[in-house]
Amino acid sequence: MNGGQDLGGAHGHGPVVVEADEPLFHEPWERRALGLTVAVGGTGAWTIDMSRRAREDRPPAEYLTTPYYGLWIKGMERLVVETGLCTAEEVAAGRALAPPAPVRRVLTAERVPAALAAGGPTARPVDDPPRFAVGARVRTRAMAPGTHTRLPRYARGRIGTILLHHGGHVFPDTNAHGRGECPAHLYTVRFEAAELWGPDTTAGAVMVDCFEPYLEAVPPVSAP
Repeated sequence: MNGGQDLGGAHGHGPVVVEADEPLFHEPWERRALGLTVAVGGTGAWTIDMSRRAREDRPPAEYLTTPYYGLWIKGMERLVVETGLCTAEEVAAGRALAPPAPVRRVLTAERVPAALAAGGPTARPVDDPPRFAVGARVRTRAMAPGTHTRLPRYARGRIGTILLHHGGHVFPDTNAHGRGECPAHLYTVRFEAAELWGPDTTAGAVMVDCFEPYLEAVPPVSAP
């Protein structure tokens, strides 16, 4: 989706200001937001791609004016309703109005460090061989999907070169909407900055991880 989260190359937002000695949390509620997200996500009711989609799929004005952990809370509120863990009325009331829904598993406090260390590996086998070899020239598809995608807007319809092949991985564009993992080959593609931003750029190159469904083959450049 083209939303407020996709700001690469956008003008008018000012520089990224790095806060010196930035604390892990700026407010006590942020710590609770992280804890709640880990606890409820640990039930297995949704995937990380569904979580990203739930945070990002909202009006740009809302996305850009909501604090980072505020988006986590908004996303979680959406997901607990979508997955039937509670109702919209319970979210609005801030308390249970019916017996709790059953969950697949419970992430207890003593298991949190190991669970966070393990992460959520996305590598998966893919039946078909990769379409592109390292060094191949490719063009990203020019698309404006109304659903979740991991292809940045600034890199769509651009020509680059395959730098690495990472094997098969969960395809976020389907997994974010509960349509299955649909594993796809994943590549790192190198784009010359001028291809993305035009001749006025001062950058050198940008590396973007692109799933195979995002890519089309480009004929090699003929020798003069």
